[in-house]
Amino acid sequence: MASAEIFSITSTTAMGMWLLMILAPRWKATTFLMEYKIIPILLSSVYAIYIFISLSSGGGMDFGSLASVMELFTKEDAVLAGWVHYLAFDLLIGMWMLKQNQSLKIHQLLMAPCLFFTFMLGPVGFLLFTAIKSLKK
Repeated sequence: MASAEIFSITSTTAMGMWLLMILAPRWKATTFLMEYKIIPILLSSVYAIYIFISLSSGGGMDFGSLASVMELFTKEDAVLAGWVHYLAFDLLIGMWMLKQNQSLKIHQLLMAPCLFFTFMLGPVGFLLFTAIKSLKK
């Protein structure tokens, strides 16, 4: 399967999970997928495969300088792995936020923007959630 297809499949899969978490966080299917981390596990598997492919093709993993990281992200397999890395970890943070909210009881209208921004801008959504969580306590 081509990298562009994997990109599309992983992005669509992650987006579907985000929609469930934002629109139906208490639905049985959503809670099942969250409890067993099904989508992050699938994304992590894709990540592991593409990291292996990238390393096998002679790509190094030098994170010692900005120039080295920029060079790394000129390779399609490495960029795809990086993208899937973001998808998986942002999704795990969103799931953690919903798990935290089981005891916090922040209204879903406030949680939705936290989840949306975590999906779109990762740390911004986490920061918003942390601020709301602090105000709630």
